[in-house]
Amino acid sequence: MRALMNLRGPAEHTAEDATPGELRRSVIVLLLMLAALGLLVAPLLSDLQLLARGTRTAIFAWLLVGLALYWMYAGMGYRPLLLVQLLLFSTAAALLTVKLILVAITIDSVFVLQWLARYLILAGAVCAGANLTGMLLALTWRQSKPGPQL
Repeated sequence: MRALMNLRGPAEHTAEDATPGELRRSVIVLLLMLAALGLLVAPLLSDLQLLARGTRTAIFAWLLVGLALYWMYAGMGYRPLLLVQLLLFSTAAALLTVKLILVAITIDSVFVLQWLARYLILAGAVCAGANLTGMLLALTWRQSKPGPQL
């Protein structure tokens, strides 16, 4: 079972040098996480009407930072894309946190922070999509490549 899912420590390598089996596992786990994020977490956050829109977006951004850190730790993708994705999500979460602090001290006219954070989240999502697409293409390419003849 340990060979099936190694979640106990950092990944030995990332998608650049992963075997087709490791790529397949990473793609499946990544798809399941993204599906859970889209189908469970996002609707749950939007149903929290007690919280302001900016607060819900900040919670979502910090959740994305946690996921990006886990993906980096688990080696689920290409390291450069994972680093850019982590940078984008972290910057968005920091901007939203600063906005919430400013609103808490009654400085309400900083809409540019929330606007910029949303675009950073979208850019991070594009990186996640590019990472997943790259892994799927690498998996397809490695599976169609003929193996060594014995």
